[in-house]
Amino acid sequence: MTQTACYDKTEAGKETAGIAETVNAQTEKQSIQEMLEAMGQRAKEAGSWRAGLSTKEKNDLLLKAADRLEADAGRILAANDMDVKRAQENGMAAGLVDRLRLTPERIAGIASGIREVAALPDPIGRVESMEKRPNGLMIGRKRVPLGVVGVIYEARPNVTADVFALTFKTGNAVILKGGRDAAASNAAIVESLQSVLPKPAVVQLIEDNSREVTNAFMKLREYVDVLIPRGGKGLIQATVNNATIPVIETGTGNCHAYIDETADKDMAIAIVENAKTQRIGVCNALESLVVHRSRLPMLKELETVLDKHNVQIRADEASRPYFDHALAATEEDFGTEYLDYILSVKTVDSVEEAIRHINRYSTGHSETIVTKDYDNAQKFLDQVDSAAVYVNASTRFTDGNEFGFGAEIGISTQKLHARGPMGLEALTSSKFIIYGNGQVR
Repeated sequence: MTQTACYDKTEAGKETAGIAETVNAQTEKQSIQEMLEAMGQRAKEAGSWRAGLSTKEKNDLLLKAADRLEADAGRILAANDMDVKRAQENGMAAGLVDRLRLTPERIAGIASGIREVAALPDPIGRVESMEKRPNGLMIGRKRVPLGVVGVIYEARPNVTADVFALTFKTGNAVILKGGRDAAASNAAIVESLQSVLPKPAVVQLIEDNSREVTNAFMKLREYVDVLIPRGGKGLIQATVNNATIPVIETGTGNCHAYIDETADKDMAIAIVENAKTQRIGVCNALESLVVHRSRLPMLKELETVLDKHNVQIRADEASRPYFDHALAATEEDFGTEYLDYILSVKTVDSVEEAIRHINRYSTGHSETIVTKDYDNAQKFLDQVDSAAVYVNASTRFTDGNEFGFGAEIGISTQKLHARGPMGLEALTSSKFIIYGNGQVR
């Protein structure tokens, strides 16, 4: 009897514990939802204030934000040092650590980007067309904000300030969900930005880095009008697959350079060196080299240059004899975004074959051809299906700042709404405005 009583008590205890765990999980889920909904409500409520700002008022606040970031550089760098140290202790790859790291020069660059956004024309309120219909109605289209923009991104603290500048200029509010690796840096930057704003809810940072919060944020459709993921393939696919909010897909960068049979050798080597080695942890860095068979002998000289940066070569069967230290390339290599000092090499016999190879393995980001042949250049521009296609220039220029946008919210590799570096225009929508004088249908 005693044994039975003990057994029953044990089972009852398990059942009670199970109920408690369920209740706690439900309470936690409710708490997460309430936190996110409160942020969404604050962002929506800031809308009327944003709508009432003139272009000059927006620009003045952006300039104040840039000044504040520079003034707070010491505090921001101290927070970033904590993030970098933790990332290194956790074994983060060198290229990703470089992407995470802030310096006084990089903070100055971020502030400069905000000032450049302030100097750009304001797209909001611009009437793009106005036509008179046979019935006398005047129908036009006007640029308007998207509303509340959600951005999920990885360890890139500069994105925090860039996104704020672009969304604020375009009359949007933004809710940021940065990665845990840059948590301290992002919080320090947002604190500086909010300190100059009469309505700090225009830019908010979700500081809870749990997966549960991220998943719930992806479904905050009642409050967030568009969601933009910025990071690696895993993050982007997770957002696309799980979000109930409309997503603008920013893609990874398996970028290619094609050395055509008429390419200038010195130009080709300089472009490949820059695109591959200037910064390895960014999406516009070169990952794959395509070479016309007649230009294979130049690879020995290219290897000498790349050896200075300790670049590892993974070459196909035709090109491998022209390198002293190349590994055999696999099929997987041609489709990989390394974000590291690694370069795959593929040999082709024509520009048409180069285009077919690139379109098969590219992520649709940035590709370049080095050539003196006008027809081949035009064929490459017309037939390569990527967001940015270059002739005789490095892929590293695919960047909002380099394109004259001041900053970018990401580089879209999809084809709807926005493609390529996303500046001010990409953060707007349009609405029809109609003038009548009593018409009825």
